[in-house]
Amino acid sequence: MHKPKVLIITGYGVNCEAESAHAWKLAGAEPALVHLNDLLERPEQLAEFQAMMFIGGFSYGDHMTSGHVFALRVKHHMQEQLQQFIDAGKLIMGICNGFQVMTKMGLLPALDGRYFEPTVALMQNDCGHFQNFWVAVRFEERSPCVFTKGLGTLPLPIRHGEGKIFTLDRALLDRIEAEGCVAARYVDRDNQPTQAFPDNPNGSLNAIAGLCDPTGRIFGMMPHPEAYLFPENHPNWDRQKLAGTLPEQGLGLKLFRNAVRHIVG
Repeated sequence: MHKPKVLIITGYGVNCEAESAHAWKLAGAEPALVHLNDLLERPEQLAEFQAMMFIGGFSYGDHMTSGHVFALRVKHHMQEQLQQFIDAGKLIMGICNGFQVMTKMGLLPALDGRYFEPTVALMQNDCGHFQNFWVAVRFEERSPCVFTKGLGTLPLPIRHGEGKIFTLDRALLDRIEAEGCVAARYVDRDNQPTQAFPDNPNGSLNAIAGLCDPTGRIFGMMPHPEAYLFPENHPNWDRQKLAGTLPEQGLGLKLFRNAVRHIVG
């Protein structure tokens, strides 16, 4: 089977390259780690890949808000190549800091195909500080997102201080909802979207945990699927084993398998 090539951007404080690369490998892809400087020096290499990923971490120390500096460098040095990548029908994924980078760059939600025009913000958590624990994430059935099709609700870890999706434009939020661009939500034990902490760890509007563009090929979210590749990653794996409910593989891998399946057809 053809192994799609996936570009993973590294450097300047992002730090989830090992688990992200392993996730793509397990899913059947061929990831390549490329430092941001090398990519900006030769942005035409982006055309060699079928997918790309903005990974988690603390790019540029989260100075000037999280992901801001990283987004500016990418946008101003390779916007043309990124637009060509998108126009070619390829996939882009952003997790945590990568999601922050994508929103600040304007890759999400990109209504009306208007990329590189930021419209929503990822703000500081309502609690005022960094949070690091597991949450329940419901992937919305009506979303066109190719990464999240058929996944239902999964437990995933969050690790962020600025994860609140926010906009003052209620009409914009309604359009994001109407066009299925909400790909993932934080839910409570009844599988219902919630604003209550800790099920919603940041106070994100409409309990939004992740967004896609209207095509479903550009996707970002705050929780970390690449941190749940093995059953033992789950904090209660021992109890699951005793109960006979321990999965064969980490459930976060499902998002990467969906992406590879989409690419190879």
